[in-house]
Amino acid sequence: KVESNNLDVKVTESELETEEKGMEEESTREPESNILDVSSDYPREKHISIQRHLADLEKLADLKEDEKKPCPLCPEEKFKACYSHKLHRHLQNLHWKVSVEFEGYRMCICHLPCRPVKPNLVGDQTSSKMGAHYHCIICSATITRRTDMIGHINRHVNKGETESRFITVPAPKSSHEVLKESATDVQVLPNYSTPQKTDSYFNPKMKLNRQLIFCALAVLAEERKPIECLDAFGATGIMGLQWAKHLRSAVKVTINDCNENSVTMIQENCHLNKMKVKLNTKEEDNDEAMGDGEENTDTIEVTKMDANVIMHLRSFDFIHLDPFGTSVNYLDSAFRNVRNLGIVSLTSTDISSLYAKAQHVALRHYGCNIVRTEYFKELAARIVIAAVTRAAARCNKGIEVLLAVALEHFVLVVVRVLRGPSPADDSAKKIRYLIHCQWCEERIFQKESNMVEENPYQQLPCDCHGSMPGKTAVVLGPLWSGALFNTGFLRRMLFEAVQYGLDEVQPLLKTLVCEAECTTSKHFSTHSPYDESKQEECGVYIKTPNTSAEFYLVHGKRKSDEVIRSAAKRQKSENTAEHPAFYYNIHRHSIKGMNMPKLNKFLNYLSEAGYRVSRTHFDPMGVRTNAPLAQFKTILMKYSTPTYAGGQAEAPVHLTEDIQAGEQVQATADVKAEDAEFPEDDKSAVAAAVFTKGYPTHCAAD
Repeated sequence: KVESNNLDVKVTESELETEEKGMEEESTREPESNILDVSSDYPREKHISIQRHLADLEKLADLKEDEKKPCPLCPEEKFKACYSHKLHRHLQNLHWKVSVEFEGYRMCICHLPCRPVKPNLVGDQTSSKMGAHYHCIICSATITRRTDMIGHINRHVNKGETESRFITVPAPKSSHEVLKESATDVQVLPNYSTPQKTDSYFNPKMKLNRQLIFCALAVLAEERKPIECLDAFGATGIMGLQWAKHLRSAVKVTINDCNENSVTMIQENCHLNKMKVKLNTKEEDNDEAMGDGEENTDTIEVTKMDANVIMHLRSFDFIHLDPFGTSVNYLDSAFRNVRNLGIVSLTSTDISSLYAKAQHVALRHYGCNIVRTEYFKELAARIVIAAVTRAAARCNKGIEVLLAVALEHFVLVVVRVLRGPSPADDSAKKIRYLIHCQWCEERIFQKESNMVEENPYQQLPCDCHGSMPGKTAVVLGPLWSGALFNTGFLRRMLFEAVQYGLDEVQPLLKTLVCEAECTTSKHFSTHSPYDESKQEECGVYIKTPNTSAEFYLVHGKRKSDEVIRSAAKRQKSENTAEHPAFYYNIHRHSIKGMNMPKLNKFLNYLSEAGYRVSRTHFDPMGVRTNAPLAQFKTILMKYSTPTYAGGQAEAPVHLTEDIQAGEQVQATADVKAEDAEFPEDDKSAVAAAVFTKGYPTHCAAD
């Protein structure tokens, strides 16, 4: 019962302190729009401005017809006591109509001095302005604008924070949506695909990425068992759950996340998939966490740590990094304790910098100078690998690139770790600069030399610098200049994809195998690649089921000098068969006014000319070949047909090679002769004369 308009609203100093978790900067246009989070013990009573019905608000005022009553939500200096009919209109129009509704409750606007307001100095007098505000039903924050209050409540709902802190306001938890991927169920929060709106981010478009990583882990699990693997950024835990559910006793899975809500979500998803959870959030217990080998095979360890901390404290055979944005901040920790012949995979989603849209960010994160080129996706993969190589070399480790994929949403790099200063030096030597011609898109890696080159343009196969004015080329890098794929590893990944029924990733893996071998052959056998007598990658023998004991590599032991020398010889012979660096886009180098041949036919033409050629996953119209750009354009011109405009049908003209080449030369001679006869103003007449002879109009203009 309210007896007077001077309500006893006591705000202690602890209640005026700002909580970082509850604070949201809704608007900064006016000082009154700032949010004050009033922290209090949980649970607490709801504010009087939060009511279910207008009648409940009128009961607070204790309306009587013959007595004047004050407004329970306004101070006396703002609204004086009045009779019931006037107070009823005031409560309805000023407080109730502008309220914010949430789960059956109304958060009415409040004019009481619940929040500190900066005083306004007018002359020598100080006047305190009482600002109107709303009280949040969930976190008890005070917000001035109604639109800001609606957005504040929506953010709570998106994060799943719908349980009120008030005893008298029971709010049911938000229903979680359950998604299924690769026989694994995960429950996600609303707006799960928007990382700014939720803590547990889940992107269905990254399914291909998760399947590639699973195949790489399955290949490693066949080499040695059991292996300890880490998903450093778990989010919903979907990736680690797939590892444990399909590979079972072959892996010991640890899912980590630094966000408390994500850790809770991971535990719930583990129970949803009937997995036992071992929670570990204490850093001092990490040494004993995975010490026992007698743990349940269906047990997943869930940790709440910073990714750098857990990778510094513990050793793993397989580490996957998938932060929001760049992963360069976690590379040093990842390579510090990763075991020998282990695998590190990282997914980079900062495509704006890697794809040369934000070049200053690429320089800041990767120390690399880049420009937008026709092969920008492969350039992005080589930038990431160069950063990985430098981080591994700082830990006296070398790498062998097993897989590099750059698609629309991400850049995935999978590398094998080779301990020792010698592999580190060999890997570091493969980081070089690239000379790129901006006129014709020709490119070549700089020679390995510490001496200053007098004329770097001489290294380019093209002669654009001699025929074009000014500086025609730029230096890009530093970049990884080695191979991007390991054919044997990719074939084993394809076998694992067939074994586990991952149909979506199989076409991509087939393309990668062709690209690694630089061939157009598409005959793939699904028999086990482990039936071979021995498997060798980067000069290292890998244990396979039918491999004899003399070729086994015991985990943790060094190889003999004879094995090292033989491996080095094999590496030198294998390097000559590496796939060519970069690719050409057939549309980028097409001839104006000419119909290009079909891409598969053009690949056959290049192969018949004696060049290695294949398609590439980086670009659907890209051609990876060791042919120089000049020869590439020559063959493209040779098998292109003229395009006829006007009323004629656009049917290709089939000419023999000799006749076609002869007519091209004759066309050029005719154009030169007719240019000499006609003045400059009669170029249109020349074009008409040439067109009547069957040549495209653009030839005359040239």
